[in-house]
Amino acid sequence: MRVDSALYSGYRVPPHYDSMVAKLIVHGTSRNECLMRLRRALDEYVIGGIETTLPLHRRLVQEPAFIDGEYDIHWLEKFVGLKK
Repeated sequence: MRVDSALYSGYRVPPHYDSMVAKLIVHGTSRNECLMRLRRALDEYVIGGIETTLPLHRRLVQEPAFIDGEYDIHWLEKFVGLKK
């Protein structure tokens, strides 16, 4: 697992911040291993003081279609309710 970010304890995120304040990267020998590592990393990941997409990503990695790799470019829009 690796985290790329410029955030640090005590850092004050400006009001017009870049929406990607951190990037979480996991590696594994299989998709299943990566998903297991990603679930654990997301569960342990903490960013306070701003809204993040962590709750969305925690939901995504539990979705059967995502787990099975059965999605297309419109799947996420449907999942979050942007498209019917």
